[in-house]
Amino acid sequence: MGVVEELIQGNGDGTLSFGNYLLETKTKKADFKFEGDTYKIKTFKEITRLERNGAMVYESVPGSAVTNFRGNGEVAEFDVEAEGDISFTLEMEPSTEYKLVVNGVSAGRIPTNLGGKLNASLELDQGEKAAVKVIKC
Repeated sequence: MGVVEELIQGNGDGTLSFGNYLLETKTKKADFKFEGDTYKIKTFKEITRLERNGAMVYESVPGSAVTNFRGNGEVAEFDVEAEGDISFTLEMEPSTEYKLVVNGVSAGRIPTNLGGKLNASLELDQGEKAAVKVIKC
């Protein structure tokens, strides 16, 4: 999979790819237009953060590379790669429970907080890719 050299790109299937966890310094790209929305990406080895229309969509610590990302308040799905373990946050519906599926295996249920933030962690080996799906219960 690897990092996204352009920092963010739209894919022909309506998904986004973004992030470069190999960068030593924070790099940003703003005003990326995709399917009627405006995106901003900040990424480097310590953090990757994607915003849509000024609101946070995805954030990982440390940084990551995400491909095939699609999401709304009901479901989010993407492939993620990083140097190792990451914690990620998704903006979903407030006070709602979601099922987390990693590589096709249920990893349990996670509630969002009052602001709609869903927080989870993934154990990854260096350069390992994980397929993540978050589904509203």
